[in-house]
Amino acid sequence: MTPIEIGLWVTAGMLVMVVLGMRVAFAAGLAGVVGLVWIFWDKKDYEFAQLAWALTVGIKTAGQVPHGKVSSQALSLIPTFILIGYLAYYAGLTRALFEAAKRWIAWVPGGLAVATVFATAGFAAVSGASVATAAVFARIAIPEMLAVGYDKRFAAGVVAAAGTLASLIPPSAILVIYAIIVEQDVGMLLLAGFIPGMFSALVYTLLIIGLALTVKGFGPPVGGFTWRQRFASLPPALPIVAVVVIIIFFVYNPFGGDAWGTPTEGGAIGAFIVFVIAAYRGMRWPELKDALLETAKLSVMIFSIIWGVLIYVRFLGFADLPSAFSDWITSLHYSPMMILICILLAYAVLGMFMDAIGMLLLTLPVVYPAVMALNGGEAVTAADSAFGMNGTMCAVWFGILVVKMAEFCLITPPIGLNCFVVAGVRDDISVQDVFRGVTPFFIADAVTIGLLVAFPWIVLWLPSQA
Repeated sequence: MTPIEIGLWVTAGMLVMVVLGMRVAFAAGLAGVVGLVWIFWDKKDYEFAQLAWALTVGIKTAGQVPHGKVSSQALSLIPTFILIGYLAYYAGLTRALFEAAKRWIAWVPGGLAVATVFATAGFAAVSGASVATAAVFARIAIPEMLAVGYDKRFAAGVVAAAGTLASLIPPSAILVIYAIIVEQDVGMLLLAGFIPGMFSALVYTLLIIGLALTVKGFGPPVGGFTWRQRFASLPPALPIVAVVVIIIFFVYNPFGGDAWGTPTEGGAIGAFIVFVIAAYRGMRWPELKDALLETAKLSVMIFSIIWGVLIYVRFLGFADLPSAFSDWITSLHYSPMMILICILLAYAVLGMFMDAIGMLLLTLPVVYPAVMALNGGEAVTAADSAFGMNGTMCAVWFGILVVKMAEFCLITPPIGLNCFVVAGVRDDISVQDVFRGVTPFFIADAVTIGLLVAFPWIVLWLPSQA
């Protein structure tokens, strides 16, 4: 049996385990170990006397992965970004941000829903976790929308959909994971996510205003705030802006010259600043303990998935499956753009059955080389490429596209994690209600993805300035 055939059989077995309900981390890790042992035993023609040798070599090869890969400095960004979000919540920054957005924006049709989108986008700029963002605003925004007459399904849908913005707007844990898997610059990818993230928020806003203008009694505007009240709401929310500016400056120095530091240092300083603000505003040990525990839980979950999937990726390298898939993709008699669209559609389907991080980690080792090959390779110039961009920019563009697809998968049934989080926070709203409420946002996400594909400069303009 050839290594590629072994790779296909093991991959099929792993997908079966995932469909049957096994956690992605364990399914991928187990598949990787079994695959490595199988390949090494195959080299010995399945001699029973060599099985112990194959087991030893396969397990040792898999055992080198967790420390060798997860000790990467870039991964230290993930817990700091998550911690910033939880500390900001306990510092009262999230409520201050929502209050400011409400006073300045709620007068438009669908005003409170629009304010929720903008407040969520602002919070996403200090929180790298979509799940945490959705959970926080389910507590803050939904009660206010219900109080002025919003349908509970749509109110929940707004929060679930807007929570996905944390996947794109830096700091983003998923973008960091993508950068590590495909070995691209973390700072450039974080920069690239800013404009598409805000663009996605704008599309959500236009959808809400359109619904409010066309559906009678939908999303009544909320007025009555004086200019004094509006300006008074800004100072409590300014620490969010300060943290965002610090992180951006550490990633990219807008004044020219070298950046002030690494993204890791920016995340650590941002977390310290938010901690000081939270302590000043009255956070005590129980709240700090909760923030640290929640950060640890989410970080361990993400790191466990990375460990398991990287063992599987090591096996894929021995099976040579990524190269075989790239050769097959480039041999198809279709345009590169058509193949790319089909890949994105496949992500939409796959995301209905897998969580976003697991889906990206499992597919990128195979799909990313294929997309780069479609464009002309890692070293291709813009003039010779299929998508009109060099290899580095293609990696950034594709990263934003797949992370946006991961956002889409956070709200699609039956696995849409943000929908389950919102329903878990609100006892009066069922998961079915949340899924019905996010339905209009499927259209908004489809429009956003289509525009990002058609106009890559939306993604690439900011990183090209670095």
